[in-house]
Amino acid sequence: MNHPESVPASTPAGAVIQLARQPSGQLRLIAADGSLHDGVTPVRAFPLAAPDEGLSLVSTDGHELAWIASLSALPPALGALLREELALRDFSPVISRLVSVSTFATPSVWSVETDRGPTSFVLKGEDDIRRLNDRALLIAGGQGVQYSVPDMGALDRGSRKLLERFL
Repeated sequence: MNHPESVPASTPAGAVIQLARQPSGQLRLIAADGSLHDGVTPVRAFPLAAPDEGLSLVSTDGHELAWIASLSALPPALGALLREELALRDFSPVISRLVSVSTFATPSVWSVETDRGPTSFVLKGEDDIRRLNDRALLIAGGQGVQYSVPDMGALDRGSRKLLERFL
């Protein structure tokens, strides 16, 4: 086991636990009673509204082992470990530019540039574009990938114009 970091996380008894990455890449939780839990998965309670608030550490059988109220309250090394693990689970490319749309009716094929490179996807219906707040959007592609637009105002004028046709 790699060097464990103490996690000030609440458990049913309010005990302190330890978390470490195994050589296999999985996370291991050492509970206050000394029990070991391999394959622990961090799960965000509010992945869109408050991604760094409310994190559950879940066992392989789906039971919550610990609750972390805020990632920012953790020691830096532990916060980095959990963010790294969450990044492996979360795949939500950020759209930086709309290159083209095949038609202004749905379904339509969108060609976009994202933080993960250029891609295209099918927008099945206008209901697949969800507003998160006044400026942020979540767009569901036809293959099930969720694309995010954290700030519509940050997009170039052409991208905003294309997007406004669907809002």
